[in-house]
Amino acid sequence: MRLARGWHLLTLVVVVTALVLQTALVVRGSAVLDETVVPPLGTRLFQMVCYFTIQANVLVAIASGALVVAPAREGQLWRVVRADAVLGITLTGVVHFFLLRPLLHLSGWDAVADTLLHLVVPALVILGWLVCGPRPRLDARTAWWSLAWPVAWLAVTLVLGAVRDWYPYPFLDVSEHGLGQVLLTSLGVTLVFLTVVLAMRLAERSLPAAPRESDSGQSV
Repeated sequence: MRLARGWHLLTLVVVVTALVLQTALVVRGSAVLDETVVPPLGTRLFQMVCYFTIQANVLVAIASGALVVAPAREGQLWRVVRADAVLGITLTGVVHFFLLRPLLHLSGWDAVADTLLHLVVPALVILGWLVCGPRPRLDARTAWWSLAWPVAWLAVTLVLGAVRDWYPYPFLDVSEHGLGQVLLTSLGVTLVFLTVVLAMRLAERSLPAAPRESDSGQSV
């Protein structure tokens, strides 16, 4: 399991670096997406943790750290956490590439943080899951429970947006697009998430179990 531990450690280092860098940039006052007025520090930090991207990367950090210790970790709650880490970061990469990247004009460290959070970490997680697992873990019960976090995130985001008149992503801005269009877009993103869930379940049926003890020539 040496290969699995090494890959999860690499993922952990990259995602923690990306989160620390993004936090430092937010503290410094870097703008996010199309914001032109920099809010107070407390507001900036609160808004940062409201982003699905940040929450997905935090889940990746938690899952990767746990897998460094035990690459074949098990448990029902753990299955949901790991599934949400993989599914959430995959959705992050897809939505960012198709919906958000055209809106961004970043440079310097802002561009570095953006690339790490939205492209590099998703690539590491997806490749890590394909090569190192742990797999199989996504049974029907886990798949259904994995929907709890993204659905709760969407609901809380829309409620807070109505109260604070701030939305983390332009396509969720009800005041600009209207509730009907936002719900339609949210439905589309949800379908993408469900497609990823289905693809992951089908892949688990055809891919070999991982990690393998033979990866290191010894067991944990």
